[in-house]
Amino acid sequence: MSDFPQLPSRVAAELRPFRESLAALDFPLEMASSGERMLVYADMNNQLDDYVIPRYEALDAPLLAVFGGSTGAGKSTLINSMLGEEVARASALRPTTRRPLLLHHPDDARWFTDQRIFPHLARVVSHGPVDPDAVGEAGDELEIRATELVPRGMALLDSPDIDSVVVENRQLAAQFLAAADLWVFVTTAARYADAIPWAMLDEAAERNVVVGIVLNRVPAGTGAQVRPDLDRMLGERGLDHAPLFVLSEQELEGGMIARADVAPIRGWLEGLASDAQVRASVARQTLTGTVDKLLISASEVLAGYDEQLAGADSLRWDVNAAFDRAEDALRRHASDGSMLRGEVLSRWQDVVGTGEWARKLEKGVSSLRDRITGFFRASVDTSTVEDALEDNVLALLLSEADGANAEIAHAWRAGIGGPLAQRAQERLRSDDDRRAAAERLVREWQAALIALIRNEGESKRLAARALAFSINAVGVALIIVVFASTGGLIGGEIAVAGGTAVVAQRVLEAVFGDEAVRRMAKEARADLDERVREFLGTDRAVWQGVIDELGLSHQIRDDYARQLRALTEAKICDGRNL
Repeated sequence: MSDFPQLPSRVAAELRPFRESLAALDFPLEMASSGERMLVYADMNNQLDDYVIPRYEALDAPLLAVFGGSTGAGKSTLINSMLGEEVARASALRPTTRRPLLLHHPDDARWFTDQRIFPHLARVVSHGPVDPDAVGEAGDELEIRATELVPRGMALLDSPDIDSVVVENRQLAAQFLAAADLWVFVTTAARYADAIPWAMLDEAAERNVVVGIVLNRVPAGTGAQVRPDLDRMLGERGLDHAPLFVLSEQELEGGMIARADVAPIRGWLEGLASDAQVRASVARQTLTGTVDKLLISASEVLAGYDEQLAGADSLRWDVNAAFDRAEDALRRHASDGSMLRGEVLSRWQDVVGTGEWARKLEKGVSSLRDRITGFFRASVDTSTVEDALEDNVLALLLSEADGANAEIAHAWRAGIGGPLAQRAQERLRSDDDRRAAAERLVREWQAALIALIRNEGESKRLAARALAFSINAVGVALIIVVFASTGGLIGGEIAVAGGTAVVAQRVLEAVFGDEAVRRMAKEARADLDERVREFLGTDRAVWQGVIDELGLSHQIRDDYARQLRALTEAKICDGRNL
């Protein structure tokens, strides 16, 4: 049974599910605030892994005291002086501390030699005298050293400089301080007012971390001026309760500060480590404050993920708006006579001879039906009309597809989708492939029209001769009617280019009847619309696929929000039970 008082906690049960939901989040879009929120996100992940979860799961683990501060503040020298032995590397060269060092009592080895805390750092267990050349690689390793000079129940971590010129050192220093049960913050009389140390101390105040301040290298005769100013600054930040230790500037003996000068610091740490109740109080205070701050950060992360989702929705809107517009334009072109312009009507007039057929139409549909096989004879050549129709349809299909793709690329490059636009355009089918697909669409639609006409002819039991020699001409007539109609509906008001569409309509009515012509025109239009949707959908799917690959999901968002609520409620419940 541990002598470390257990914290009554519902939070502990919610931490790992919350951590899993946090890990599922991603921030792939470069939004205005994504850089800042990515830092908050990374800090949360590290703090949960390095401190919050391990501390809740092992409340009786030794306290971790992190020695942090500015470059050259004397952290390593202070540790050596407190322990009376050179256990940490100290040097005039900067930066000195590269591979961080964790010192613990031999009886506490089991708490630190595994990956319980700082799981991303490889352990390097060292023995014997300090190796001045064993600097390791910043951010990759944690040196572990056992020594009886450290009191049981507490480990000391010599952290890299918070303002190191090495980026990895600065990041690691912040991560260590975020994972500390208590801070020993070391600064100097010359640098105590620097902005970076106070930014770190502001964070300590926000988390209510137990912190001790060491003001090092205070020149003789200046303590009366420096200490009150530092006290004032601490008070302004709610740190007036933090013990402040002042070390005068002095000649080091054997690289050590005078034992009497560091005795108060050592005594303070030993007092915290020796009493289980005190250790519990320190752990509870820091852990409670850390979780409070974590919940605030978690809400910021949720807002950041909502921003990512909104960005993805905006990109999807660009895609859908462009291709919906292209579909609408093609439907409009297919019903407003645009497909019949130019060569199509000219060639169709060559085939039907409007003057002759206008006179025949005056005699009535019944008379025309008797003569219809004479018109649809094998010698009727509609190939020029078919070619002209195919050219018009192809030109419009390719123009609208190219326009939609260009519209999306422009919108994305002007906003948050610049890198995605390049990726999508590399995956789009080539111009040749798109043209081949459009040609295939036209051929297959024409084949479907022929099948529709054959089926209708069989259902009407028309004479085989009426269709056998004239199926292409009938198909062309149906296409003329489809492209001259409005919304798939045809009527006597249709008159395009001197009545040629009327001629096509009346020819079809003569063979199939008015109702059947209306139905066939509607089916043909619906079939064309579907084929156009599939044709454009191939390109649409490429753009949508690039967005899908971002991995942004409303389900992931909702899972995280649910776990955040559960953790918040657990924290409130724990607060009531304390």
